[in-house]
Amino acid sequence: MPKLSEVCRHVRSKNAGPFWITVDLSFPDRETFDRYAEAPALSPASIGALLDVDATQVKRFLVPDLSVVKISYPRRNPQGGALERDMHGGQQYIRLLDVEMG
Repeated sequence: MPKLSEVCRHVRSKNAGPFWITVDLSFPDRETFDRYAEAPALSPASIGALLDVDATQVKRFLVPDLSVVKISYPRRNPQGGALERDMHGGQQYIRLLDVEMG
């Protein structure tokens, strides 16, 4: 079974304001996007379980013209707070790389 890191051209996470993180999954072409964009591994329930966030708060946006899936979820701690460990959200994508896409 291929992993997310094997089917995406780029995977990155970033700050989406003081309370949210967004992960961008860029697929190499429309065919690959169509095959994996709606995979169960990318469902809000799966992402919520993987990232230990409430699945009802996970938002997924499909951008077929760009072959991109955007996933947004709430931060555990507000950006810049005393408990925040990744102020720019740039390390959050790593947990997704080994997800099996099926």
